[in-house]
Amino acid sequence: MRRTILALMKKEFFQVIRDRNMLRVIFVMPVVQLMVLGYAINVDVKNIYTAVYDYDRSELSREYQKSLATGNYFVVESSDLPLLDAAHGLEDNSYNVALVIPPGFSQDLSLSKSVKVGFIVDGANANSASIATGYANVITSQFNKKVTGFIPPLSIRQKRLYNPEGESVYFMVPGIVTLLLTMITVMLTSMAIVREREIGTLEQLLVTPIKTPALILGKTIPFAIIGFLEMSLALFIGILWFNIPFAGSWALLYGLSFLFLFTTLGIGMFISTVSKTQQQAMFYAWFFSVFAILTSGFFTPIENMPQSVQYITYLNPLRYFMKIVRGIMMKAATLEHLYVEVAAMIIFGLVIFTFSWMRFSKRTK
Repeated sequence: MRRTILALMKKEFFQVIRDRNMLRVIFVMPVVQLMVLGYAINVDVKNIYTAVYDYDRSELSREYQKSLATGNYFVVESSDLPLLDAAHGLEDNSYNVALVIPPGFSQDLSLSKSVKVGFIVDGANANSASIATGYANVITSQFNKKVTGFIPPLSIRQKRLYNPEGESVYFMVPGIVTLLLTMITVMLTSMAIVREREIGTLEQLLVTPIKTPALILGKTIPFAIIGFLEMSLALFIGILWFNIPFAGSWALLYGLSFLFLFTTLGIGMFISTVSKTQQQAMFYAWFFSVFAILTSGFFTPIENMPQSVQYITYLNPLRYFMKIVRGIMMKAATLEHLYVEVAAMIIFGLVIFTFSWMRFSKRTK
C-alpha cells in the first residue's frame, strides 16, 4: 500500500509541475496577494473589551468608567484578577484593554493635580490598538472638560503589548498565511480529483487493484505538502521582508497547521464529490473561501458583526485557525491559551474529513 501511495503522490507532483498555469496559481499569485494585502488593508474597531482595575473606587472613578462605556466603543467590566495577572487575560483574548485607575484619582483630579491612568492595550492588532488608544484619549479629554470645565492634567500612560511599533502588517500577514493555506489546499484538492474524472483517468484508477484509502491518501498528501510549502514561503516573506517577529513555537504552529489540514483537505474532497467539472469545483471552492474569509475576523473583528452573524462564525474553522496563527506568532501563545481553538479544530477535522472520506469512498464504488 505504501508503494501505491508513493506512486500516486509522484503522479500528482508531476502533473502540477508540468502545468505552468497551476504553478503560477500556487506560487506567484499568493506572493502577490501577500504583498498587496500586507500593505493595503486596515479595519475599524468597536466593542473593545476592557478590564478595569479601579483602586480609587470613588464616584468620580465610576463616572469615568461610564464615560468610556458610552458609544459602544469600550465594553467595560471590573476585573477580579490581580493586576500582575493582567497579561494572562490579554494572552487568552479575554479582553483587549486593561484600564488601571490609581488610588487618589478623585482627590487629585478635584485639586487639578496631575493624574495618570494606566492603559494597557493588546497590540497584536495594531489597527485596533491605535484606534482604542485614540478613543480613550478623546473620551478622557471630554471627561476632563466635563469635570473641571477645562482640559486638566489627567492623562493616559500607555503601554502596547506584542506589537509596540503599532505596525498593521504585523496583524495582516499572519492572517494572510492562514488564508493561503486554506485556499490552496481546498482548491487544489477539489480540482485535481475532478480533473481526473473529467479526462477519464479516475475511472481507470478505480478498475485497478488500488484500494480506496491508498487512492485518497495518494491524492491528498501531495497537496498537504504543497500547502506547507506555501505556508513556509509566506512566513519566510513575512519575517524577512516585513520584519515580523515570530514569538512562539515553530513546532506548535506546524503541528496545529497539520491538524487544520484535515479540515481543508476534507472540504476539498467533499467539493470533488459534488462537482462534475473543474469550473464547478473552482466555484464551490471560491464560495467556501469567501465565506471563510469574511467570517474569520480577518477583515472585520467578529465582535463588530451582527449577533446573528457572530453565531454563524462558530461554524467557520478558519476563525479558530486564524486565532491560533496570530496567537503563536505574536503572543507566543501555548496550548494552555489555545485549548478552545485546538478542541474546535479537532472536532472540525474529524467530522469533515471522516464524512468526506466516506462520501468519496461511496462515489468511487
